[in-house]
Amino acid sequence: MHLVIIGNGITGVTCALTARRLQPEARITLVADESPHHISRPALMYVYLGHLRPQDIKPYEDWFWQENRLELVHATATTFDAPARTVTLSTGAVLSYDKLLLATGSRSRPGQWPGRELAGVQGFVTLPDLEQMTRDTHGIGQAVVVGGGLIGIELAEMLAAKGVAVTMLIRDAHYWGSVLPPEEAALVQQQLAAHHIAVRYHTELAELLPDAEGRVRAVRTSTGEELPAQWVGLAIGVEPNTELAQTAGLEVARGILVDEHLQTSAPHVYAAGDCAQHRQPAAGEVAVEQLWYSGRQQGETVAYTICGQPRSYRRGVWFNSAKFFDLEYQTYGRVPARPAPGEHSFYWQHPNGQHLLRLNFRTDTLAVTGVNVLGLRHRHEVWEQWLRSGTPVPQVLEQLGAANFDPEFFRQHEADIVRTFNQQFPQYPVTLRRRRGLFGR
Repeated sequence: MHLVIIGNGITGVTCALTARRLQPEARITLVADESPHHISRPALMYVYLGHLRPQDIKPYEDWFWQENRLELVHATATTFDAPARTVTLSTGAVLSYDKLLLATGSRSRPGQWPGRELAGVQGFVTLPDLEQMTRDTHGIGQAVVVGGGLIGIELAEMLAAKGVAVTMLIRDAHYWGSVLPPEEAALVQQQLAAHHIAVRYHTELAELLPDAEGRVRAVRTSTGEELPAQWVGLAIGVEPNTELAQTAGLEVARGILVDEHLQTSAPHVYAAGDCAQHRQPAAGEVAVEQLWYSGRQQGETVAYTICGQPRSYRRGVWFNSAKFFDLEYQTYGRVPARPAPGEHSFYWQHPNGQHLLRLNFRTDTLAVTGVNVLGLRHRHEVWEQWLRSGTPVPQVLEQLGAANFDPEFFRQHEADIVRTFNQQFPQYPVTLRRRRGLFGR
């Protein structure tokens, strides 16, 4: 079997490694135009900051690929012919395949504002984006970041660390309004203020203004304000990269449409990771998943199917993590910006404004449905077990110490959390258990 994989991100590489294990004699070729080798995309910001060198963000040494008989092709796949089972590359080469995986990832949403084409205006997703940003922000004094979310705050942190004055334009009433409840967003705003990031809430970009050389010099906002900026970062989200699939005539909606086995509308052609859209997502799951861990899971799942051992993709318990400057954030299960019908939302915050826990649970069974923790560290495996089994919130709080993953010398807050819960929900009294064994301290 010759497996051709378009894309060498976490999805494509996971598929390649899994397929190599399942079929030791298979020929496996990875085609990518971003970088000759797989890179850790979450680490791009640390290259910009000078904390890492470009070679430091390659998870595998250069010898690894030949050692595992994985062929790397640095080129753009321009089209493919599904009936003929061939892929045409920008180099003019044509690859024949038995199975084809599209793992083309995401790209920045470009936006349609006047002046979008000016130099110094860009998104931030790929290695070329990093190279462009490094070049275009050298020596500048002012920048504007359009949008919040994880990429927006990452750009703000990167620029501020280089001494650039940053203003963020956020259309919602608070940071990441579609995801975070107001109290969590307020803690992030404290971080933004502490790092001297100016924020305009309820504000959108209206126009990008040029200088005489065709470079951005300022932006005009929806409120009519003009803000000087020698660089503008667009952080309005990402979209599945479906260009290759559309060129070949695959069925595409928001992403490349796939079934539960990640099979596309063409025989022997699969799609996984950020570029894929599930035709029938499981209950409580979304059609397009654009997270590192879900990309890895999909890469592993599709490899089994490609190698003749079909598996249905099921993501499992939702989780995510991030760091907002000095504030760590974890979420497990579902914690919407506003409580869903039939759910209670318990919220605790330390008076110092540096620690927060929110627990959502059903009003009928009291089963936990999700948790947010900021400034605390909780164990993934513990929360996954509680959420999968629908553990009632009193039992979770009684055993809350089992989830705590903070270092030993950190102050513990379980007693105060339980005390606050009993004040807010006296109808569900909780007694905190002392921790013992693996999680005890």
